[in-house]
Amino acid sequence: MQLRTLGLALASTALVTTGVAAQEVTLTIESWRNDDLTLWQDEIIPAFEAQHPDIKVEFTPSAPAEYNAVLNSKLDAGSAGDLITCRPFDASLALYDAGHLTDLSDLDAMSNFSDVAKSAWQTDDGAATFCVPMASVIHGFIYNKDAFAELGLEVPTTEGEFFAVLDAIKDDGSYIPMAMGTNDQWEAATMGYNNIGPNYWKGEEGRQALIAGDQKLTDPQWTAPYATLARWGGYLGDGYEAQTYPDSQNIFTLGRAAIYPAGSWEISGFNAQADFEMGAFKPPVQNAGDTCYISDHTDIGIGMNAATDHPEAAKTFLAWVASPEFAEIFGNALPGFFPLSSTPVELEDPLAKEIVGWRDECESTIRSTYQILSRGTPNLENETWGASVAAIKGAATPDELGQQLQDGLASWYEPQQ
Repeated sequence: MQLRTLGLALASTALVTTGVAAQEVTLTIESWRNDDLTLWQDEIIPAFEAQHPDIKVEFTPSAPAEYNAVLNSKLDAGSAGDLITCRPFDASLALYDAGHLTDLSDLDAMSNFSDVAKSAWQTDDGAATFCVPMASVIHGFIYNKDAFAELGLEVPTTEGEFFAVLDAIKDDGSYIPMAMGTNDQWEAATMGYNNIGPNYWKGEEGRQALIAGDQKLTDPQWTAPYATLARWGGYLGDGYEAQTYPDSQNIFTLGRAAIYPAGSWEISGFNAQADFEMGAFKPPVQNAGDTCYISDHTDIGIGMNAATDHPEAAKTFLAWVASPEFAEIFGNALPGFFPLSSTPVELEDPLAKEIVGWRDECESTIRSTYQILSRGTPNLENETWGASVAAIKGAATPDELGQQLQDGLASWYEPQQ
């Protein structure tokens, strides 16, 4: 009897074990990075699944411009994926406040990130962190090395040198000095105002002072970048007012423009499309020897849908995203998206290495409008788009633009009243 009982018990255990092994979990990721689909399918997901064969992962992105609306409708309908790719600051904070994202503060792997890296996906008091940081992007200028060599130009470090280079390119006439249009508006603010601006308002010092109400958008350090942008208009080429973002990318990669006001996210696309050697330079400082500041903007993270049916599997995946292994795969497969993990990642792409090296030379900050200051109406981020375009076109003075933005912010933001 005992042997028979033991045999039945073993058979029963085998059945149970087989049943557990057969129960694979499938996790679905929501994202706006539809251009990354192949990277996730060919490199990231296979690396994870090799270590966790019981967890399958599907990457299901939406078009970038539609992501927020698509994601919100899915969340409301209860049909969103298990993992949510997170935009920085207020957009994701709103999802957390609505109960759609889970607090991940107790995830051990969060210790792999600095407080600055986590700040884009935390509550204002820092008590809850709801997305694992993935990468930041850095702003500056990408240039055509062949064009610079042909014209005998040196990389500029000060604003005086920068405009001297632009004048030399314009006078020669072989190239458009700078490829940027104002049709889509956001570039004027993102690759214009928030690219050069940190050198004026001293990065985090100015940004935090604006949030605290200790500085105003009418102060010289906030209006002066508009005066500099007003000088850009003469170097952007004929018809820049109607030029779209893809137009500007094509003008540069086809070799028709010498300089491109950039975000590091351009690197992969430019590598594939340009047949000339590229370099990069930091936003020029006003005077030689000044401390330099760069916009090193926390851009992308990933969190857990609070309504997922597979919280443990989702946390297993998120812990892996927080690992040095993921950082190395992501940082090298997508050069220009710089991992936020505290463990150093050896990057292979020369342009990405050049840009990320600025972190050792300059003080880092994020885009001035992204945290707290764009929660009301009028939205300061969107207003800054229009103001940056107006500055480039010469449609309003820097002081007028500063007053307009200050009035809008003060109308709803108490520390500025």
